Amino acid sequence: MCGRYASSRRPDDLVEEFAVAESHVAEALPPDYNVAPTKAVYAVVERPPSRHSEEPPQRQLRTLTWGLVPSWAKDPSIGSRMINARMETVAEKPAFRKAFATRRCLLPADGYFEWYPTEQLTSAGKPRKQPFFIRPRDHGVLAMAGLYEIWRDPTRDDDDPHRFRWTCTVITTAAEDDVGAIHDRMPLMVERERWDAWLDPGTGGDVDLLTPAAPGRLEAFPVSTAVGNVRNNGPELITPLPLDDVPPDAAEHAR
Repeated sequence: MCGRYASSRRPDDLVEEFAVAESHVAEALPPDYNVAPTKAVYAVVERPPSRHSEEPPQRQLRTLTWGLVPSWAKDPSIGSRMINARMETVAEKPAFRKAFATRRCLLPADGYFEWYPTEQLTSAGKPRKQPFFIRPRDHGVLAMAGLYEIWRDPTRDDDDPHRFRWTCTVITTAAEDDVGAIHDRMPLMVERERWDAWLDPGTGGDVDLLTPAAPGRLEAFPVSTAVGNVRNNGPELITPLPLDDVPPDAAEHAR
């Protein structure tokens, strides 16, 4: 799964990186090195300029809440349980299939975190988990495949600007060999040459879009256990730990 990631790029940088035509970001999010579910995140989408416009979709940068709330949900709290969608079933599950057909997005990240259960035991007798930060080897943007939904809050009036809640989920796939020893799942990466097809709402729910990126593009290294507390935030969370400071069986998975 993907339950934490880092996102420090400014909206202006993302507008340029993803060739965004219109930014709907009213206020820039601060750099976040410990993005957790229910937080606000950046997403790249393609939609018509307005709800009733007949103009073709344009590429937009928006701020969404991580944790997808299906349009049919009665309680928005369901979003906290829908932070990930499995690639293998995303085209079939009721919670995701409509969004997969027409509301795909890209979720820009610096990288993501996973926890490796080491052979060392905690005082409670459980395996000590060593966090790793996994990012592109070239330190470029990690474009995670995502879906988004727009949920209408029935408790708000029609003229309430907050009556619609925009939410998203990260699609995951089987982890490639380079990082699979740390965790068996990883975000589905969308390579630059496939951004257009992935974002195009006119392509429908074509399962051929669900193509994992070429392997070997990621690097992983151990980081501080401080990332386990969502209240901790800052670039020190993605600073590599000396391998001497981590359990030997975890150190051997650093790449």
